[in-house]
Amino acid sequence: MTIKITRRTFQLGTLAAAAIALTVGAGAAQAAPDRIGLDYAYYNPVSLLLKDKGWVEEEFKKDGINVRWVLSLGSNKALEYLNGGSIQFGSTAGGAALVGKANGNPIKAIYIYSRPEWTALVTGKDSGIKSVADLKGKRVAVTRGTDPHLFLLQALNQAGLTEKDIKPVLLQHPDGGRALVSGQVDAWAGLDPHMAKHELQEGARLFHRDPALNTYGVLNVREDFATENPEIVERLLKVYERARKYSLENPDELRSYLVKAAKVEDEIARKQLGERTDLTNPVIGEEHRKALTAAGTVLKEIGVLKPDTDVPALVADLIDDQYIQRVNRQQAAQR
Repeated sequence: MTIKITRRTFQLGTLAAAAIALTVGAGAAQAAPDRIGLDYAYYNPVSLLLKDKGWVEEEFKKDGINVRWVLSLGSNKALEYLNGGSIQFGSTAGGAALVGKANGNPIKAIYIYSRPEWTALVTGKDSGIKSVADLKGKRVAVTRGTDPHLFLLQALNQAGLTEKDIKPVLLQHPDGGRALVSGQVDAWAGLDPHMAKHELQEGARLFHRDPALNTYGVLNVREDFATENPEIVERLLKVYERARKYSLENPDELRSYLVKAAKVEDEIARKQLGERTDLTNPVIGEEHRKALTAAGTVLKEIGVLKPDTDVPALVADLIDDQYIQRVNRQQAAQR
């Protein structure tokens, strides 16, 4: 059978295609979200400044997009909110994001909000605990699914121990610190600013530190949201960049936001931000792929990730640098 295509048939077909395209375009416009949810966290100080400044609301007001802020007390809570869809953007540690991705959390890591040394193993000032080996049989407060938890597991592994050799006490980060100073636990997988607070105010001791085991602070986005709204993702990162640069130029003001939000003393915020937080490199990329691949390999060896996990492929599936790269190119072109 031969189909004859006349000029009129072609013109009608073209008009029909155009009509379909307009309909699809209209549908896409109607599908733009009327609200975005993002978290703020004491371990992501730039988010505290961003929330207080109202710059995200300012950016999206003209589009009629409302902004909802949710407090994340740890990476585990941010991942829970992302998985459930109550937020579209969430702050976690890179290692926690990797484990979340392995467990089916539909996220992409798109931005580095800090390179911190935010976790260590902590004990009381009068404790006899001197090393990781001393934790055998001891009660250790920890928040599962967070960087302090992964730090603890790797530290135990280096000492020839596993989580079965200790008595984990599952608490959120602030409660873990309080349990340590009240004597309810022997040690704590700590997180700043709570760790700095107990170090300065109650003499808590950081008996095991290893900056290399602290994974980066990453901003994650729900994968479906990013696919449907790439422009919104890029616009949010532009605002994050505005806040990061402002924070570097105004460290005292950034510190004031941490003091206010976390209700800590200025000296505590100064220790966290001045000694243990690096905000200088926001571009997620090869450096972070290597670090997360190394961390993931260890996590696989100690059973946090399944034995058949392809760690490099998992890392590649997690990290998506296209949004921050486009933001950087756009900003460079404007200079």
